[in-house]
Amino acid sequence: MKRIVKFVLKLALVAFVIIQFIRPDKNNGGYQDLVFFEEELKPSKEVVGILKANCYDCHSNETKYPWYAEISPVNYWLEDHVEEGKEELNFAEWESYSVKKKDHKLEELIEEVEEGHMPLDEYTWMHDKLSPEDKKSLLQWATLARMQYKSQLEVSMK
Repeated sequence: MKRIVKFVLKLALVAFVIIQFIRPDKNNGGYQDLVFFEEELKPSKEVVGILKANCYDCHSNETKYPWYAEISPVNYWLEDHVEEGKEELNFAEWESYSVKKKDHKLEELIEEVEEGHMPLDEYTWMHDKLSPEDKKSLLQWATLARMQYKSQLEVSMK
């Protein structure tokens, strides 16, 4: 029995070492893709800072990876979170969204932040949570930003 346990442990160690050399692609497209989003919605420097610190890692084409993202299988878990986040909302693709979709994405952003679902708990384990002040600033900005799309939708429905 001891021999089997030793063999399994050695095999697990070898597998762990080998997997360190097999890595997922990183999400490093750069912040230049966010220019359209930031020019169209004109967030203040404060709000840009909040978005950069709490949202862009999973909802843009640029992720600032922590040190533990170099360890497999953690890097696969993180990359899965980033891919899921980008599927839901990718600020870098804002230009390709329709007015209706932009309005809906801001509506979802407001809802998720108000309910405390964003940023994810897993993200806040190693990063700070949104402070009440940051949350208020982000929600005020998103609510105002949404108004431009609501008015555009009303005009198009006439």
